Amino acid sequence: MSGLQPYESKEKVEIDDGSCKEERLVVMPSEERHLRRKFDFYLLPPLTLMYLCNALDKGNVGNAKTDGWDKDIGLVGNQYYILVMIFYVPFCIFGTPISLLVKRYSAARVLPCMMVGFGSMSLFAGIAKNFSQIIAIRFFLGIFESAMLPGVVFYLSTFYKRDELASRVGLFYAAASIAGAFSGLIAFGVFHIENPKYHSWQFLFWIEGAGTVVFAVFCYFWLPRSPSTWRLLSPHEKAIARARILSDSSVVIDERLDIRDAFRPFLDPMYWLWALISLSFGVPLASVNNFLPQIVASLGYSTIKTNLYTVAPNIVGTVALLVLTFSSDYFRERSIHICIPLATGLVGFIVLGSINPLEHKQVAYFACFLLTIGAFAPSVLVSAWYSNNTPSESRRAVVAAVMVALANSSGLISTNVFRAQDEPKYIPALATSAAFGGFCLILVASVGTYMRFENKRRNKAQGVNIAASDVDTEQLGQGPKSPAFRYMY
Repeated sequence: MSGLQPYESKEKVEIDDGSCKEERLVVMPSEERHLRRKFDFYLLPPLTLMYLCNALDKGNVGNAKTDGWDKDIGLVGNQYYILVMIFYVPFCIFGTPISLLVKRYSAARVLPCMMVGFGSMSLFAGIAKNFSQIIAIRFFLGIFESAMLPGVVFYLSTFYKRDELASRVGLFYAAASIAGAFSGLIAFGVFHIENPKYHSWQFLFWIEGAGTVVFAVFCYFWLPRSPSTWRLLSPHEKAIARARILSDSSVVIDERLDIRDAFRPFLDPMYWLWALISLSFGVPLASVNNFLPQIVASLGYSTIKTNLYTVAPNIVGTVALLVLTFSSDYFRERSIHICIPLATGLVGFIVLGSINPLEHKQVAYFACFLLTIGAFAPSVLVSAWYSNNTPSESRRAVVAAVMVALANSSGLISTNVFRAQDEPKYIPALATSAAFGGFCLILVASVGTYMRFENKRRNKAQGVNIAASDVDTEQLGQGPKSPAFRYMY
C-alpha cells in the first residue's frame, strides 16, 4: 500500500460484555501522515543518537591512534590491528542470540542496556595501560555492540511500512557515517587539551563513553516497546499503526517468538545470496569505518589536520547515503540503488591503490570521498531489501541479525589485510576491498535482475499485473511460496 489513497482494515474491537466484534477502520492519508510524522519526531532522533554513540565508541581507537595512543600503552608490531580485529569476533557470535532477546523483550529495553555496556567499555579504555587490558575491553565492546544495527532495523520495521523503511534506517545509520566526521571534530578539539597528568586521547575515550551511558538511561525510559503499548498514541492511532503494518510490513503483529520457524528463511536459496552480498559489502565498509583516518594520514598531514580532514569525506558519504535511501523508498527499488554506491566505491579503491598518495594528494583525497560514498549506503539498502521481503516479524529479526553478523564478520578480513608492514599505501588492503566490492556489485545486479524476471513470470502465469506494493503483507504467511508474493527488488 502506498498510503496515498484511503484504505480499509478490519480491526477486532472489545465491547462492554467482553465479546469482540470486527469493525472496519478507514485509514485516511492525512491521518497516516500525522502518525508517520509522530514516529519520525519521537523515535528517529533518539535512535540516531544511540547509533552515533555506538559508532563513536567503536571507532574512537582510530582517532586515538593518531595522537599516539598505541605507543603510550606500549603496542608493538601488528597489535593495534589485532585489537581492531578482535572486536569483530564477539560482534559476529553474539549478534544473533542478543537479537532474539530484542524480539522477545523489545529493542526499547534491550538496546539501552547494551549501550550502558559499550559506553562503560569506552570509559575503561581511557585507563587501560597495556595490550592485555585493551584486548579484553575490545572483546566485551564487541558483545555489547553486536545487536545494535539488526535490533534497530527490526524495531523500525514494526513502526514503518516497506516503502518507508530504507529512508528511516538511512537517517538512523547516517549517525554511523557522520560519526567519523563528528569523532574527527571531537578529536580535533580534545587533542588541543594539555594536561600534565593525562593524555589527550584519554579525554577522548572518557567524553564519548560518559555521554553514551547518560543517554542510554534516557532512551530506556523514552522509547516505546511497540506501537500498541505506546502511551503517546491514542486508541485510534494505535489502530492505524496496526493497519499500516499489516498492509505493508508484517503478516502478524507482536507474534510470539518461535525459534525454529524464525530460522526457516535460510531454507530459501535467496537468503544465501543475501548472505554473500552482506559478507562482500562488509569488507569495503569495514575498511572505510576502521581505517579512513590511517588512509588520510598516508597523505602526510599532521595529527590534528588528519583528524580534521576526515570530516568532509564522512559528511559527503552521509549525504549520499540519505539521497540514495530516500530515492530508494520513493521508487520502491533496492538493487539499482545498491549498485550505484558499490560502483563508486570500487572506483575509489582502484584510484587510491594506483597512485602515490604523497605525490598526488588532491587525487588521493578525492578518492577518500568516493570511498565514503560507496561504503555507507549499501549496508542500509541491503538491510531494507531482505527485511522488505521477509513478512514474518520473528523471521525478520533473525534474518537481520544473521545478515548483519555476516557483514560484520567481514571486519575480520579487512583488519587482517591492513597490516603495519604495508603502511602508508596499504596496497593489499585496498586491492582486497576493491575485489569484494566488485564481487558484491555482480551479485546485487544478478539478484535484482532475477527478481524482476520472477515477478514478470508470476504475473504472466497468473494473468495479472501486480507488484509488491499491491499485495497486503497480511496475506503472505508463506513468503515466496504464496501465489500472491512479489519480490520488492
